[in-house]
Amino acid sequence: MNWQTLVSPEALAAAIGRADLVVVDCRHALADADAGERAWRESHLPGAGHAHLDRDLSDHGKPASLGRHPLPDAAAFSALLVRLGITPAHQVVAYDAGDGAMAAARFWWLMRLAGHARVAVLDGGFAAWTAQGLPVDAEAVSPVPGQYTAHFDAGQVVGTDEIAARLADPAGWLLDARAPERFRGDVEPLDPVAGHIPGARNRPFSANLSGGRFKPAEVLAAEFGALLGGRAASEVVLSCGSGVTACHHALAMAHAGLPGARLYAPSWSGWVSDRARPVATGD
Repeated sequence: MNWQTLVSPEALAAAIGRADLVVVDCRHALADADAGERAWRESHLPGAGHAHLDRDLSDHGKPASLGRHPLPDAAAFSALLVRLGITPAHQVVAYDAGDGAMAAARFWWLMRLAGHARVAVLDGGFAAWTAQGLPVDAEAVSPVPGQYTAHFDAGQVVGTDEIAARLADPAGWLLDARAPERFRGDVEPLDPVAGHIPGARNRPFSANLSGGRFKPAEVLAAEFGALLGGRAASEVVLSCGSGVTACHHALAMAHAGLPGARLYAPSWSGWVSDRARPVATGD
């Protein structure tokens, strides 16, 4: 096993039970923060532990300037990996409900931030798995604790000062993964200000999917290539509402052979924490 972006249900099913594989359930619903964990307790992939978007993949004790889902510290993320039974030698697979792989992509990105290459997301998530009649169980999961000391690569994370310094750059260096109506500023259900960071371009993360699965790598490469306009992926910054669905773009780009885009983790929620910062509306 050497899965680094996506893995099909068929391939994962053939590997379930291997000692060098850890599966992580990341199901989460923004409207009900505990729904994903309840679903995991009721039924999950065999042996899968659970990672909670709010408690494990974010640190809500940090200030609003870092966004609605601030990144956890490396030490806290290390503790999560230990609890899940993960070591640096494991192949790790994360999955979501099948409604976009939002939290699973966040887990994938955090593991890549820690330098763990052998981590992938189950394409199609729990929905694709169960649609094929693959095994699930409801047994309590108590993995043998792993051993992990994660060190995050700060170079993959962009701060607000850099965003502010690049506002005059030609459009296209910043990709916003939110829905078009939020990007335009028509509606804003979560944050105090509507609109987007000046110079950003919109590609909703749902555009990475077709029928609940990620589009083929060559299709994603062509679509992102058109947005990049000749830029290297490493010159691009990914943003969203709070630094979660931006990870979906990072995963899609890596799957398309365009790795290296960095993440503005505070994203729109962090940007508008200071009302003096400029805001753009419209397309």
